Amino acid sequence: MLSALVLAPSAQASKLYRYKNDQGNTVVDDHVPPEHVKKGYEILSRKGVVIGVVPRELTPEEQKRADAEEWQAARAKKEEQRLREWDQSLMLRYSTIEDIEAARERALMDLRIRVSILKGNKRSLKQQIENYQTQAAEMERLGHQVDDQRLRAIEDLQSEIAVTERAIVDREKEIDAVNASYTADVDRFTMLLDLVEFRRQQSVKKEDKYGDLGS
Repeated sequence: MLSALVLAPSAQASKLYRYKNDQGNTVVDDHVPPEHVKKGYEILSRKGVVIGVVPRELTPEEQKRADAEEWQAARAKKEEQRLREWDQSLMLRYSTIEDIEAARERALMDLRIRVSILKGNKRSLKQQIENYQTQAAEMERLGHQVDDQRLRAIEDLQSEIAVTERAIVDREKEIDAVNASYTADVDRFTMLLDLVEFRRQQSVKKEDKYGDLGS
């Protein structure tokens, strides 16, 4: 059974509002009572055409679900944008898989050289410590007190070694990260090449099909 339509008296308003009252009847008026706003309503022109819809207020559970869906949609959109930009970057920078491998080798070579330099510095620092320790041992053997300056020099060198070791670890982690990044580029570029080839084959099949129909 259809709900009754209640036409409330209204002034010459430019817009009207249609909502359901507590009895479930549809009401058209020039305003929506505050107690009915949360239930949602429609905005009508003077001719009765719907020009806007205000949905009902969601329950806490519905709002939580809507927020989760919105977050998922935003995340998916962001990931889609990331992949699109990645694909464009790959296609602009490289023509073949070999180009990516060559770029990887250049990047890794630079990092390996840095690690090699750091390891050389570490060996030099350790050698300096050994020299100071040899001098200190000789002084003690002769019954002399090891001077504070020499002891501080050993401590400073040990601190430098610790800093250098951390730098080596950081560079080696960077090598792993760069290698993984280029591996991902190779995999993605391979997929793009396969997609281009698939589309080319589909286009050829379509042309052959139309060619057969025209002959």
